[in-house]
Formats: sequence, C-alpha cells, structure tokens
Amino acid sequence: MNGGPHAVQYVNGNGPLSPARLRPRDLARLAGVGIRTRKLRAGLSALGIAIGVAAIVAVLGLSASSEAGLLAEISKLGTNLLTVTNGQTLFGQTAELPKASPGMIGRIGPVTDVQYVETLSSINAYRSPLINSINTNALSVDASSLGLPADVGTTVNQGEYLNAATENLPDCVLGAAAAQRLGIDTIFPGERIWVGNMWFYVVGILNPALLTPEIDSSILVGFPVAEKYLGSDGHPSEVYVKTQTGSSQVNAVYNVLAATANPEAPNEVDVSQPSQALVASADAKAALNSLFLGLGGVSLLVGAVGVANIMVISVLERRSEIGLRRALGATKGHIRVQFMAEAILLSMLGGVVGVAAGAISTVIYASTKGWLVDVPPLAWAGGFGAAILIGAIAGLMPALRAARMSPTEALWSI
Repeated sequence: MNGGPHAVQYVNGNGPLSPARLRPRDLARLAGVGIRTRKLRAGLSALGIAIGVAAIVAVLGLSASSEAGLLAEISKLGTNLLTVTNGQTLFGQTAELPKASPGMIGRIGPVTDVQYVETLSSINAYRSPLINSINTNALSVDASSLGLPADVGTTVNQGEYLNAATENLPDCVLGAAAAQRLGIDTIFPGERIWVGNMWFYVVGILNPALLTPEIDSSILVGFPVAEKYLGSDGHPSEVYVKTQTGSSQVNAVYNVLAATANPEAPNEVDVSQPSQALVASADAKAALNSLFLGLGGVSLLVGAVGVANIMVISVLERRSEIGLRRALGATKGHIRVQFMAEAILLSMLGGVVGVAAGAISTVIYASTKGWLVDVPPLAWAGGFGAAILIGAIAGLMPALRAARMSPTEALWSI
C-alpha cells in the first residue's frame, strides 16, 4: 500500500519498509505552501534579495557597458596617436621643445601626420573684458597648426577650423568645454571673446576630443597671430603624432620619439599614448565597482535576515502541520528538505526579480548614454547564484529546527 509521498510503505502486511521518497513535484508543491499562504510577508522578504541582486547586476552591467562603449570608441578613433610634450629639466624647470621638433618627427618613416600646439601660459580668455581676471574658467589659449582636429580625433561642430587666411587674423576656434564655459553654444555673426588684451572673433567650435581632452578646454589661434599679438615664441609645447596602424609601427615610433624631438636632451621629453591612458582610466573606474558591489552585498545580507526570520516564524506557526506530517510517516529528512526548499524558492523569486530589474536598469541607462549594452554572464548568473546561496544559508537553521520536532511535541501544540 502506498498512502502518498510521505506515508510509510507496507508490503504484504509484513510491517514497514523504507519511507517513500519525496518526489520533486511534491517538494515544489510543499515548498510553495508557505509562500502562497503568506504572500505579503514572503514578498517583503524577497524584496531585500531582489534589491541586492539588482544592485549587483546593475553595477556589473553598467561597468561592462561603459567599458565596452569606451573601447569601441577608442577602436574607432584608432590607437596610433602618440603625444610628445615638454617635460622638466634636471633642475625641475619646464623644458622647451625645439622649434624644429615637428619637422624632425615628420621624417620618421612610419609617421603619417604631425600637428602641434603651443600653450600660451601667460594669456587668458574671457567672455568680455569686464570679467574679473581671476575668473579664468580653467581655459587655456593655444597656438595651433592647421590640421589639428583630424589628428587628435575630433571634428568641427559649428563654423570652420583655422586656415591659411584666418591663422593670420584675430580669429579663434573653441574646444567643446571652452565653448560651454564661455556660454557660447551658437556662433552668431560677429561673435567674439576677449583674449589677452584684444578681441578675437569666434569662427568655429569643436566636438569633444576623446583621446585628447586637453583640447576641449582650449581656445585655439593661429601661430602667426599668436606671435604677433600674444607673445608666442614658436616653441611647441605638445606635438600630436599619427603613425601607421599596427602595434609594431606604433612601438617603433614610440621608442625613437624622445630622441628625435629633442636630440640634445631626450630625457626632457615626455612621450605617451592617449589610448592607453583611457584604457587605464576605464580600469580605474571598474575598481570602484567593489564599493557598489559591497552595498549590494549588504542588501543581500539584509534579505538573508528577512528570509531567515520568515522561515523561523513559519516553523513556529506550522508546528501542527509538521506534527501531522511526521505522524503520517514523513521523516526528519522530509521536513528538513521541505523548509530548505521553501527558503531557496523564496530567494530564487527575489533573485529572478532582481536580475530582471538590474538588466532593465542597465539597458535604459546605457541607452541614454549611447553605450553598448553589455550585461555579462557573471552579473546575472552571479546574482542569481548568490540569491540561491543566501536562501540555502538562511533556511538551514529553521529547517534543522523543524526537523528536530517530534510528532508528539508538534501535535501537542495544536
């Protein structure tokens, strides 16, 4: 005779054999009893799990999306841009690149283009001469060669860049951040700003330069007008070098740039690759994710406490059920597995909701920022796995407590 999954089996009336095994379908039904009968309490307990999982998925997803978008942009712009800047002398003073540096660099075989700027450190730019001189807005005034935008990976947003005619006139081009700080979003006829001690007419505004953010906060003028009115001496302070694509070509140029730019003092020259700096910046941002993951872990811990609490209360409230099932033949193992499964199911529901919420948040935010949407498997699988683990740990003690109840003790409490 078989009286169900929890009854004791008898064969030919010869006495009890082994208890019936608890089938997965029956286990799932039993695990859902406590959740179905206490929906509000179960929902609030699962909410803590869902919040923690959502935080973990969102943090990892946004980090991966941001990094993927940045790397895609770097790949689009190319990794073959190198910069040469004036370093310091042995006495700690600012070194000076020779005037001939751009020309000498241009003779290196794999180099395809060379552009350069000179930062005019004693010159500031203002919206008008009435602004206090200390309000510089952290803007720099640079004399620029004519092919700069294409070399540094940017384009003209409005107007036009300097040319052979305008580089001799008091005309200027604004970097993206410079235009914003000066309050100029549209170039009107006669638009001008105060540079040094004279008016300069704005002829163009650049788009943001991802690889060379220093250009964004610059006011760019031609070398001839800078020498005539702003005290330029013609020595470049930064040289932008485009090479042939391919890591071997880039490395070959990188290794000889310092000695080529300043043969007499190569130690006073700094050479860098902007794309590597951006990748390092992305890695640094990713390192901050540990803080947010910690906050997600705290939410999971709070959720675990909630699950443990509801399971303890559930055991106390369902003593009569436990006693009745034990009297009908359910073993301690059956009771233990039932309550463990209930805790895991409760956490799994929170995990599913949390993964969905975190993924949706990642998609929405990444889309508004124009990033590639990337929710790595580690995010959703890790979050869901953490929810299951939390449920198992939180349900362990209540399940053991329920299993230790004797049928007599449990039924006596009815």
